[in-house]
Amino acid sequence: MSDAELVARFERGDFDEFRHADHVRVAFAYLRTMPLLEALGRFTAALRRFAAAQGKPQLYHETITWAFLMIIHERLQRAPAEWETFIRDNGDLLQWKPSVLDAYYRAEVLQSELARRIFVLPC
Repeated sequence: MSDAELVARFERGDFDEFRHADHVRVAFAYLRTMPLLEALGRFTAALRRFAAAQGKPQLYHETITWAFLMIIHERLQRAPAEWETFIRDNGDLLQWKPSVLDAYYRAEVLQSELARRIFVLPC
């Protein structure tokens, strides 16, 4: 499936379930096909819609979403690649617990209501 097809499918909410690896793959597709700020806006809007459609809007987490997009973006800028090569070289992005974000955030920050609602800078 092409990046454009994957993004279109995601924006339609055409997934039965959406695991962490799926988040990373779709974020990668957004970031390969559009500028960072556009990708950030479209991905977060689609993810919020998907969570709401699943009856779980409380699962959306702004800081985790933005931080992963920023990390993926930076790594793509350093070494542009197709998905298979990118994920082979950045397998740490697929780990959920522990997560790559543990190197940037204390657990109590990510668990806070503030971090869930808005993007909180790493500390």
